[in-house]
Amino acid sequence: MKITLKDGSVKEYAASVTILDIAKDISEGLARVACAGLVDGEVRDLRTTIDHDCELAILTLNDEEGLRTMRHSASHILAEAVKRLRPHAKLAIGPAIDTGFYYDFDCEPFSREDLDELEKIMKEIIKEGREFTYFELPRQEAIALMEEKDEPYKVELIKDLPEDAVISFYKQGDDFTDLCAGPHLMNVKNLKAFKLISSSGAYWRGNEKNKMLARIYGTAFAKKEELDAYLAHLEDIKKRDHNRLGREMELFTTVDVIGQGLPLIMPKGEKIIRKMQRWIEDEEERRGYMRTKTPLMAKSDLYKISGHWDHYMDGMFVFGDEQTDKEVYALRPMTCPFQYFVYKASQKSYRDLPCRYGETSTLFRKEESGEMHGLTRVRQFTISEGHLIVRPDQMEEEFKACLDLARYCLQTLGVEEDVTYHLSKWDPANTEKYIGTPDVWERTEGSIRKVLNELGIKFTEDVGEAAFYGPKVDINAKNVYGKEDTMITIQWDELNAELFDMYYIDENGNKVRPFIIHRTSMGCYERTLAWLIEKYAGMFPTWLCPEQVRVLPISEKYDEYAGKILQKLQENGIDATADLRSEKIGFKIRESRLARVPYMLVVGQKEEEEGTVSVRSRFLGDEGAKDPDVFIEEITKEIRTKQIRKIEVQE
Repeated sequence: MKITLKDGSVKEYAASVTILDIAKDISEGLARVACAGLVDGEVRDLRTTIDHDCELAILTLNDEEGLRTMRHSASHILAEAVKRLRPHAKLAIGPAIDTGFYYDFDCEPFSREDLDELEKIMKEIIKEGREFTYFELPRQEAIALMEEKDEPYKVELIKDLPEDAVISFYKQGDDFTDLCAGPHLMNVKNLKAFKLISSSGAYWRGNEKNKMLARIYGTAFAKKEELDAYLAHLEDIKKRDHNRLGREMELFTTVDVIGQGLPLIMPKGEKIIRKMQRWIEDEEERRGYMRTKTPLMAKSDLYKISGHWDHYMDGMFVFGDEQTDKEVYALRPMTCPFQYFVYKASQKSYRDLPCRYGETSTLFRKEESGEMHGLTRVRQFTISEGHLIVRPDQMEEEFKACLDLARYCLQTLGVEEDVTYHLSKWDPANTEKYIGTPDVWERTEGSIRKVLNELGIKFTEDVGEAAFYGPKVDINAKNVYGKEDTMITIQWDELNAELFDMYYIDENGNKVRPFIIHRTSMGCYERTLAWLIEKYAGMFPTWLCPEQVRVLPISEKYDEYAGKILQKLQENGIDATADLRSEKIGFKIRESRLARVPYMLVVGQKEEEEGTVSVRSRFLGDEGAKDPDVFIEEITKEIRTKQIRKIEVQE
């Protein structure tokens, strides 16, 4: 039996041998730090017996899957600790995740004090030096074991497994046994740098119809230094979380009696969105887009033509019942079919194409309650939506132009390096989800692939993520918690023109079906605002700030001069205010910093006599005295060019 190792060397054995034995054969040091093995590309427990030729890599905590093995083991130590603290708790599931691990329990919620106590118990378990012991049972014996231990969730999981499935367990010492496929460490002694992060509620199996369980999140690392760095990162996340920071800055709020997923955008937040909206609308018009304004709802007849009634109705807000009502309406989840009828309102020739329609569209999606989060996933939102009706020979260049617009928007907002590009394809194994034939899907996906390659854009291909009528490019970004959301979408559509009987007259007088591009330039404004809050920790580029300058008189004696400066700023289109409160200047400066105002203009006797302002910024700190006209020229240029200045002074 030949075992090919990671470095290409080969070990030969006359009889079957475990992965741990192979690690020991390589070196005792490697065996001490080994966590799992990678056998022909599959992660396996160190206890796994090898009885055939294969490729093997010994995984340690320096490997991602080795670290996941340790974190999975940590989740089981947590489960044992919970059973010691609360013997009545029922075990659900406890996997490793990208940032650590979690475990769900059927018991009362956990407080921060409970988590601290559980950490102490986990340390006691680790100090005891528990060994993880693997064993298997036949199906009925496995069910009987979990019934004897009164673990109903484990019984349910076993019953859901195939009849011939291997039912595996791990014991920790003599006291604790858990259903698990593994892999796990050999023992708990290597688990030293861990932390229980938080607790929350979670529905059993993610279904809101099931019971709410108590979930504990934790993390673990190879070294204490790595854990400390991660905990510092979590503190930074808390500071950037748009749900907290957006409310603190009075950008948005939510109210229970209004409804989940229906945020109230407050004046400061509205000003940021309005600036983005005006910028994007002007940019689109500069690029040849024509603005439309279409209804927020339509009869079901429209959505039946588009296919949304059959493929997307569960995600729509519907008014009425087709069995009893003459007409049934639905709030629009998209704008495309409305703009198709704008196109169809007059006959078009090949010379009229491309027709580029743009609209700042308010849309409605019936999101599940468990999916909604702050501004990133809501039930009503506004989007920079557009549809291009083009001749087939124009399709690739127009698609490239849409990508160019999207990349320009990302670059202007300073987030271009934070995104990933995805070719979202259909799933040929689930063709009932889509319209069109396989050859259309293969051709359109190939066309997008060609465009992306020609533009030198790195991308991944995601099966099953296409719209039901065509493939698309999704431009995604992660929030501070690592969850990925789609920010911009550009879709290739060769099917809807026929559904809506759209055509143009070609140079020979024949009717020809156009192609359609569905696209957003900057996507959903609410989601983008959330993204920018987290990206900049609320310290937006000056052009986006709802308050760009705050004038701070040292005392009431200089209020009149401050008022003159304020008027001059506002006359030049600068969003400025003046703090005329009877407070000390130090207090006013601190308040301005907390409000994340990029520029403060301090004025007192010297400034009034010399006709200057004392400039303080979050970029350079104290910038000294400046002529007001010079300052206005500098900041208006910064705003006009949408400059993103590096923040060199800690707020």
